[in-house]
Parts: sequence; C-alpha cells; structure tokens
Amino acid sequence: MRIAVGLEYLGGAYAGWQRQSRLPSVQTEVERALSLVANHPVKTSCAGRTDAGVHATGQVIHFDTPAVRPERGWLLGANRYLPQDIALNWVRPVADGFHARYAAMTRSYRYLILNSSVRSALWVGRAAIWHTPLDAARMHASVQVLVGRHDFSSFRAAECQSVSTVRLLESIRVVRQGPLIALDVTANAFLHHMVRNIVGAAIAVGEGSRDPDWIQTLLIARDRTLAGITAPAGGLYFRGVTYPYGAGVPEAAGAGQSAIMSALPPLDR
Repeated sequence: MRIAVGLEYLGGAYAGWQRQSRLPSVQTEVERALSLVANHPVKTSCAGRTDAGVHATGQVIHFDTPAVRPERGWLLGANRYLPQDIALNWVRPVADGFHARYAAMTRSYRYLILNSSVRSALWVGRAAIWHTPLDAARMHASVQVLVGRHDFSSFRAAECQSVSTVRLLESIRVVRQGPLIALDVTANAFLHHMVRNIVGAAIAVGEGSRDPDWIQTLLIARDRTLAGITAPAGGLYFRGVTYPYGAGVPEAAGAGQSAIMSALPPLDR
C-alpha cells in the first residue's frame, strides 16, 4: 500500500529535509517515527527538499508499506514518536502510481520578513529581521516581471545542480500586514536557493538601494554574480503542493493551517 502524508516542521534544528549521515534531518526523524508504527523500516520521498533552517507547513511525502493501519493510527502513532518541531497533519492511502515529487504540478513558498527597527525574540529563526524600512508595494511591482516561463540563472545558487534553469513561475506577490512582509510564490518547480535569492533582490528594491527595473535586468542577464544577497533560510516556508484531480490528497495538499501562516492574508490560488 502507498501512503501519502502531509506534515509541518520548523527547520531550525535540522540540516534540511534530506537524510544525512552525521547531521540531524527531518527525513530521518519522520522515517524513524513511521518505522516504529509500521514495525518495519520505512523510506520516504518528499515533494520538495528543504534546506537547512527552512520550515514547512505543507510538505507532502509518500511511502510504501505492507502494514495495515487506520489513517488515525498512522497519524497519532507517528506524532507520538516525533519531536515537537515536526508533526504530521494528515494521512491518506493513494494509488500505487502516486509520487509526492513527480506527480506535483505546482509548489508554493512563503518568505516572511519582520520589518522592524528593533530585534525580536519571538521571530528569530522564523522570519528574516530587516531593520531598514521596506516598501512592500515597490517590491511587489518589481517582481511581477518574473511571472511566466523564464531562465532563472540569476536566481539560483552557485552549487545548483539542475540541468535546466528554466522554470514556470505562476504567481508572485508581496504583501504587508503591520511589521510583517510576506513574499508568496508559486511555480512548477524551483532552483536551489531560487526563492531566497529573489527575496534578496526584492529587499534591495524595497529599501531603495536598487531601482524596480533592476529585477528585470537580472532576469535578462542570467548571471548570479550580478544579483543581491541570499535571504536567510529561517524566513522561508514550504507552503504547499498541488496535484492532479483525483490524486487522493487534500486540495492544495493541505497548505498548512499553522498560526504563523494565518498572520497574513491567505495565499492566492
């Protein structure tokens, strides 16, 4: 039987999603918990591999098992064995052909910035703390040139191993509510550090050190060395995944009900 799972986690204590030989990972903890419930070793595949320090409110994974358990048994049993910063949100049996990664049509991220003149104890590691005033409307307008199918070479990490740098970015927006600024972005897939590098460029525009048309200049240049900073990992959240109708998972893959997301307007679909 193939089982799909939705989960959320805070990534600050982990070296990323992917299993590591000597470092803690979210995958290691999830597989350990599921293995205890299944009474056999469980191996998982995820919709999107998150880096060290990156969080998730709508991660989706799948695994295969001969063990027969009710959905609630998988959910409560695994959560019992997971650390407090990782939690399963839902469990569904799916068709054998379902794949958390390869069946995904879109993936969505949210990046949070706390734009405040003073530091925060509550948001450290959960948002980028930016002291210089940022113009969210200016940021939003500047990143609209990224919508569509483009070569995003200027926004990928130097160590990115993707064969193709072309991605279809479906939507991107920047909104502010009080001191919180969120950049929401949805695409078919993302390059390594792509969202964090887009945020870094948008911040430069928002604080006025770059003109709004600089984003388009970067996109055309296809040169990462011309772009701005890579925004800190702690502000990034893997928000959700969409799958074809009938895949058997909740709509938008349960894109996260965490209070940290509801502090801002809902992500447009």
